[in-house]
Amino acid sequence: MEQKWSLRLIRYAALFGILGTYVGSKMSGEIDYSLRPIHAHILLVGWLSVFAWGIFYRAFKVKYKKLVAVHGWMAILGSFGLTFGMWMYNLNPFELNETLVMILFIVGGSVLLLAFLLFVFITFFTEKEPT
Repeated sequence: MEQKWSLRLIRYAALFGILGTYVGSKMSGEIDYSLRPIHAHILLVGWLSVFAWGIFYRAFKVKYKKLVAVHGWMAILGSFGLTFGMWMYNLNPFELNETLVMILFIVGGSVLLLAFLLFVFITFFTEKEPT
């Protein structure tokens, strides 16, 4: 289970890495840094945190396997939800209802927060894999 989720999270993080560097390049090229907070969250949450979780699952065995899948889905949905919600909240390019946009932002961030809390719990139920 850990190996499958490790690769899945690392691939997902790589997509965020590409997106984050694209947004940074676009801001630099246009000399418009209005997307700076979104760019930072894409790279810190989507690339760095999700990548670190993927590496963790490569290096450790988790005692309760179902928690790996729950955490993986929460990591994916939360990182996407937070960054997408932040983008919608700051730009609202589809002119959606402001309350709906704020709810998307809050729910995404809350799912990500729960993913971090679950990860803390998971770290106490691991064993180092024999090398």
